[in-house]
Amino acid sequence: MKKKKKEKIVRRAVSEPVTNEVGVRPLGDRVLVEPLAVNESGMTKSGIIIPDTVTKERPEQGVIVAVGAGRMTDAGKIIPLKVKKGQKILFSKYGPDEIKIKDKEYFIISESNILAVID
Repeated sequence: MKKKKKEKIVRRAVSEPVTNEVGVRPLGDRVLVEPLAVNESGMTKSGIIIPDTVTKERPEQGVIVAVGAGRMTDAGKIIPLKVKKGQKILFSKYGPDEIKIKDKEYFIISESNILAVID
């Protein structure tokens, strides 16, 4: 009887320095996004004031602040992301995780939740 050798997949952490103003480096296929402001006037054209609970919508657009190294395959190969720092993107409304850094809100989004790059 022949014994089969099991393949070992070595997963290494990418030890790149953090080079953005926020000081956060997303892991894997995630990106750090600064959301663009949503128009929240809170008043209709006729002057009726609408409360914040009704007008507060979650943004769906943002600017990429930092990107992760990429998605790792089962074979241990890293596939780089298709988006870059500084690009304006459109993402799914309920896909991102909200975080707060230095009293400013950001989203961490998986590349699969990015719908489009806005030119």
